[in-house]
Amino acid sequence: MTKRPGSTTRVKLQRYEQTQVSHPHDWVATEEPLEIRVLHQGTSGLETNSVSITMRTPGNDFELAAGFLYSEGILQQSKDLDTMAYCIDEEQLYNIVNVQLRPGVRFDPEKLQRHFYTTSSCGVCGKASLEALEVDGCRMLPDGVEVSIDMLSQLPEKLRETQSLFEKTGGLHGAGIFNSSGELKYLREDVGRHNAVDKVVGHALMKNKLPLNESILMLSGRVSFELMQKALRAQIPIVVAVGAPSSLAIEIANDFNMALLGFVSESRLNIYSGSKRIQPA
Repeated sequence: MTKRPGSTTRVKLQRYEQTQVSHPHDWVATEEPLEIRVLHQGTSGLETNSVSITMRTPGNDFELAAGFLYSEGILQQSKDLDTMAYCIDEEQLYNIVNVQLRPGVRFDPEKLQRHFYTTSSCGVCGKASLEALEVDGCRMLPDGVEVSIDMLSQLPEKLRETQSLFEKTGGLHGAGIFNSSGELKYLREDVGRHNAVDKVVGHALMKNKLPLNESILMLSGRVSFELMQKALRAQIPIVVAVGAPSSLAIEIANDFNMALLGFVSESRLNIYSGSKRIQPA
């Protein structure tokens, strides 16, 4: 039977250090493909559509599938899900997830205007317009959630302290959901930053915690259009990142009343949008 892949893989290497050569073993992040298939009731019975192939770190695969389908508007709520299971295929047993929609939930393949192929570096390519978000029904976030700079500056270290896979491999992105008091609620890691966000959103969906309109999303890297799109779908009002935002990420934050902060550390941070949500030190 096919062995289930782990989140890390032990490898051999040749290490040079101060003219000394050694041949130790080390741990690296596992990277394997995951295909997401949607099963739904069609005119001729149960139909199957392959909607995404992503390179991911194995673990929390069902959350990843649910979060991805939610961020793309295929799922609206946890009740839309009937079952999720790995495909019964000896060759790819743990690399294909079948997501069966509840009877009566409509699936429109035309809504997926492209065949999804994602990589761990860039995520889903395309849909590069803010108008698409408005057409898809994304709502402007209401005012209300305000947090302090002092609290936000502590989040990177809190996230880093709980990234056990990063500690082991040094090669994984992290996404954490914090409450407005700065308490970490849950964290997910992945070789793809977009996958890490899908996993935390998928967890919230499956636990009936959406929308996350009182929460903060903390990212271990940079912030792209796609990551802000996922945060917007989940109605997260504040996005905080260790790295830099892109121009489109800032536009989404401005257009949808979201706070976006980059280069966040204990000693500095940049507020790119939503300063009214941030209380000065």
